Amino acid sequence: AGASCAPLLRRPRRGKVLPGWRRSRFLRKEEIVSAEGGGARGSDRDPAAPRHRSSRRPSAACRGRRSSRGEAGGAPLPGRPQVKLVGNMHGDEPLARPLLLRLAQELVRGWAGGDARIGRLLNGTDLYLLPSLNPDGFERAREGDCGGGAAGGRENSRGRDLNRSFPDQFGAARPDLGAVPEVRALMAWMRRNKFLLSGNLHGGSVVASYPYDDSPTHKPTGVYSKSADDEVFRYLAKAYASNHPIMRTGTPNCPGEEGETFQDGITNGAQWYDVEGGMQDYNYVWADCFEITLELSCCKYPPASQLQQEWENNRESLLAFIEKVHIGVKGFVRDVVTGSGLENATIVVAGIAHNITAGRYGDYHRLLVPGTYNVTAVVMGYIPMTMENVEVKEGEATTVDFSLQPTVMAPAPNLTQFTATPVPVSTVTTAPVQAESPQPTSLHQPIQPVDFRHHHFPDMEIFLRRYANEYPNITRLYSVGKSVELRELYVMEISDNPGVHEAGEPEFKYIGNMHGNEVVGRELLLNLIEYLCKNFGTDPEVTDLVQSTRIHIMPSMNPDGYEKSQEGDKGGTIGRNNSNNYDLNRNFPDQFVQVTDPLQPETLAVMSWLRTYPFVLSANLHGGSLVVNYPFDDDEQGIAIYSKSPDDAVFQQLALSYSKENTQMYQGSPCKDMYPTEYFPHGITNGAQWYNVPGGMQDWNYLNTNCFEVTIELGCVKYPKAEELPKYWEQNRRSLLQFMKQVHRGIHGFVLDATDGRGILNATISVADINHLVTTYKDGDYWRLLVQGTYRITASARGYEPVTKTVEVDSKGGVQVNFTLTRTGSKAEAGKVPVLNTPDTSDPNEKEFEMLIKDLSAENGLERLLLTSSGDVSPYRYRPYKDLSEFLRGLNLNYPHITNLTSLGQSVEFRQLWSLEISNKPNQSEPEKPKIRFVAGIHGNAPVGTELLLALAEFLCMNYKKNAAVTKLIDRTRIVIVPSLNPDGREIAQERDCTSKIGRTNAHGRDLDTDFTSNYSRYPGTREPETKAIIENLILKQDFSLSVALDGGSLLVTYPYDEPVQTVQNKETLKHLASVYANNHPLMHLGQPGCPNKSDENIPGGVIRGAEWHSHQGSMKDFSVSFGHCPEITVYTSCCYFPSAGQLPGLWAAHRKPLLSMLVEVHKGVHGFVQDKSGKPIAKATVIFNESLKVCTKEGGYFHVLLAPGLHNIDAIADGYQQKRVKVLVRHDAPSSVFIVFDMDNKIFGLRRELVVTVAGASMSALVLTACIIWCVCSIKSNRHKDGFHRLRQHHDDYEDEIRMMSTGSKKSLLSHEFQDETDTEEETLYSSKH
Repeated sequence: AGASCAPLLRRPRRGKVLPGWRRSRFLRKEEIVSAEGGGARGSDRDPAAPRHRSSRRPSAACRGRRSSRGEAGGAPLPGRPQVKLVGNMHGDEPLARPLLLRLAQELVRGWAGGDARIGRLLNGTDLYLLPSLNPDGFERAREGDCGGGAAGGRENSRGRDLNRSFPDQFGAARPDLGAVPEVRALMAWMRRNKFLLSGNLHGGSVVASYPYDDSPTHKPTGVYSKSADDEVFRYLAKAYASNHPIMRTGTPNCPGEEGETFQDGITNGAQWYDVEGGMQDYNYVWADCFEITLELSCCKYPPASQLQQEWENNRESLLAFIEKVHIGVKGFVRDVVTGSGLENATIVVAGIAHNITAGRYGDYHRLLVPGTYNVTAVVMGYIPMTMENVEVKEGEATTVDFSLQPTVMAPAPNLTQFTATPVPVSTVTTAPVQAESPQPTSLHQPIQPVDFRHHHFPDMEIFLRRYANEYPNITRLYSVGKSVELRELYVMEISDNPGVHEAGEPEFKYIGNMHGNEVVGRELLLNLIEYLCKNFGTDPEVTDLVQSTRIHIMPSMNPDGYEKSQEGDKGGTIGRNNSNNYDLNRNFPDQFVQVTDPLQPETLAVMSWLRTYPFVLSANLHGGSLVVNYPFDDDEQGIAIYSKSPDDAVFQQLALSYSKENTQMYQGSPCKDMYPTEYFPHGITNGAQWYNVPGGMQDWNYLNTNCFEVTIELGCVKYPKAEELPKYWEQNRRSLLQFMKQVHRGIHGFVLDATDGRGILNATISVADINHLVTTYKDGDYWRLLVQGTYRITASARGYEPVTKTVEVDSKGGVQVNFTLTRTGSKAEAGKVPVLNTPDTSDPNEKEFEMLIKDLSAENGLERLLLTSSGDVSPYRYRPYKDLSEFLRGLNLNYPHITNLTSLGQSVEFRQLWSLEISNKPNQSEPEKPKIRFVAGIHGNAPVGTELLLALAEFLCMNYKKNAAVTKLIDRTRIVIVPSLNPDGREIAQERDCTSKIGRTNAHGRDLDTDFTSNYSRYPGTREPETKAIIENLILKQDFSLSVALDGGSLLVTYPYDEPVQTVQNKETLKHLASVYANNHPLMHLGQPGCPNKSDENIPGGVIRGAEWHSHQGSMKDFSVSFGHCPEITVYTSCCYFPSAGQLPGLWAAHRKPLLSMLVEVHKGVHGFVQDKSGKPIAKATVIFNESLKVCTKEGGYFHVLLAPGLHNIDAIADGYQQKRVKVLVRHDAPSSVFIVFDMDNKIFGLRRELVVTVAGASMSALVLTACIIWCVCSIKSNRHKDGFHRLRQHHDDYEDEIRMMSTGSKKSLLSHEFQDETDTEEETLYSSKH
């Protein structure tokens, strides 16, 4: 079923309110909570006519707080009532949509403005607003249709009336819910919450209708069907009607029904007309929620011009109705012994045959009209308790708490093992509950786990979520990927700063259940999570460990295999492998053997995980023996022989640290009944000496990461009975803790740059005589495990002089050793070429933004951004052109201050090529800001990129002014999103078609990625209209710093050029940009797309030059680089061109981080401006990087170019100024800002001005002298020939003819030169030279 969403308003944060009052087809999903459904009831003047309709589009409901569950409004608070208002259940009755949006706006404004009434309401109420339960029907309805039926839209897309589709107390049979996903979703939403009061907003009359909606006889009209709470329902209906200027009259005077009257503006539903399967009755009978149906206007779909009047009619009624949630009685039901709340306690009111149940914390609220009541609380296992003569007054509910006595008293209850959910401290009014008291034998006796059982996946998932929810300050639950059967590969992080890599703090991991039928490790790790969480802050050992170590625990690497395995299995293989029947511990790339089996999803996920975090130490928990096994696991010969690693001494010490704490393991003869001859001295063994394991995980850890891993066999029985699990915990708990402490052994520290003191990423730490390197992390921090001894340690990095130190490592703990490296040749070049460092950043805003870029570039920086962001924008369906256009218009209407929607042109079939700019000053020239474009859909059969960009656009808009990091990125960046370059092809492409080329080309059959040819200026008329629009209105603007194009058909990134060229200018930068994207994707950087048609394809790092992958001419990225002066990379988002819509959420989850990384990366490289000494900006100056890449300064003298990290040469040239040459250091985690100040040019033709002037003066003097001499000589000759002049006169006519002929020939010659064919334009010559 499609998810519906409902906004909960609870004490909203100050911020931007909704835009102005208007009818809207786009709901701004700020603070969205998935409701997976919604519902409502409406009226037709024909009682037999159907009333309501359905949706696969999400409805929306606002919540004001963030919860540990990920819902924006947060988990319900004990003692705080929940109210929901549901609209547009019938698609052609949409008045509720704008009313609820306006209500949300008014509440936010009122709270922000200090309105006392709204403040009281939101401080004490959780309000959920679901504007549209039937968005599909709404799309078919037409404005101004007052009677309904003419244009359709009442029912859902499957023709079902949603208000006839709920289970009914008087119905003959349970309804078929298959065709009403909206109803199923709403029912699920109600089960997850404890709504107390609800309003269902309809149209077609003006009246408040209350239960029951039908009767046992189902007589069409006239039967008053009274509920047990009839008085309460009448009270609630009157609360609404009495405040509505038309409803309270009881005479709506609707056209055709002028004589219809309702006393006090209210009516019993069945008395008006019988509605079987209605939503309001379901709320009351099955969900303890009091719901009434509100008909708001005679016209079902009133014109927009009437909306303001409708708001004025309903504003006070809505507020008064919501306030009624606080009437009646409320309180808590608790255990008198422990003080814990009793969930699901039954609250009985004498004389009213309708009971309600208490919530999770024993909290309850029972709506009652003013009067005197006897109220009883009943819980199985407790003695019922009755409070008599409880007086309920008008207004706030009367508080009545119950403390129930257990029917059987437990002797001396142990509070540390009590598992009932405690009432939060803020809700307890009695004496504070004392923390778990330590055992009298020790001041720091730790709390031991009590949850000993086998956890199947759903149970394990709940367990992990529970501890993440209960200990949010030290835990973070995340998934590294999915199994073959799409189970999450969960990891619980335990740290005093979860979600953050703290510079200098080592990272540790445990992995369990790699073989699905070896389950002890899985349960021990769950026990360990419980132990660490419960003892943090009270037990010194645990507290110190959590504060000094970032711990990651993966209880199950093979959840699919676990579900197939069987309890009691001693040495079997059922469930050992994954669902594709591959042994995961034979599936990793191996140093000695070529592993031919395809890498499995679980293997790929773990490999990606290991490359994401700087793990130092790890253990892989198995079963089937009792020993610690260390690398290497195999050898070149493939036989059982000791295969020694360079760090053999370290691995032996690590293995002993575990086995020494496990008495039975340390004895070395673990499974005498199964393997009587097997013996492991001190409980440890070299892996290959025991038996050969090619493709093992522990060796891959050691050889491919900085992580040292061992494999621990925990017992002879692979799947022991549940009652034996406490024994395993007792045997291994000390070992588990001691092994974690080993992460602090050896040496650790930082490698820093001597220039600026910053950490150096990927510097190498080498130890003399040990052939194994480790590298530094992003802050320059490193960890190197070593045994006791004296070592020569060398730190080195590319471009730096290495440094060596002698270090003494003792047996007690770690030694900190820091290194400061100097750049190579920095002394030799001093004074020759200035190194241009960043300018003075005394501006606090600049410093703050630079720190933001650094933070977002750090490990988990973007993940932290995503964790703190608002709303779920995961795409759930593909949008055809019409929906895409509506979506973009909706974004522009809802976020007008940061968006600008324009059309770049039209396709062959006249569809618009939309471009959405997101910036704090959209459509304004801001040359100082970097500009990035995201484009997708150049191939219509690959629409994943389109949906990803739409999700990205909504994510950015939704989080503006909500998330500080997103806000600053938008304020500092000009973002252009072009989601569909080929809308015509997209319209004919087919979902689930993974290899089809249908829709790949445009309507003329042209592949647009071959149409960006170099002869654009000569033959513009031959372009496809889509290509022409992109070139003229996007690429040739030449104001972009970076372009990212999304395509489909593989899982990799390509960089220019797609056409083969001998040399690629700026190759390192282009490759770097592609690598940034790939490295932020969970799988792409592994370089093994695993596409079905190319399962053996290997792309190192997930990055390749376009021509080396699929060479072709006329590509968009080649044109962008050559003529747009903008680097462009192409991201291939998935192997399947057009995967099913069900895969879209997963694709968004995988690509959202790399997409955001591009917004961060565009701020790096070099940016600055050029000016002269007077401070005048110099536009159109040429800035040349590394003697190849050229850019021109923009208006204001600004320039920006992306460059790979490292030292780069800059030459700046401008007419009338001296050429300037400097060097600039580009960092991987920060922008480099430079100012270039020109001096006036003091040279002419490369020579000193004074010399040129002197030479020029001398030359002129010589020229004059020479002219005089020539004149004199010519005069003498002229006198000698005076006598011959008369001969010329004799031939005067012949001479003139000859001159005339010569003159004519000269003119013809000039004309012929003027019309010479010069077809080789400068542009073509430039392009040709590149190939």
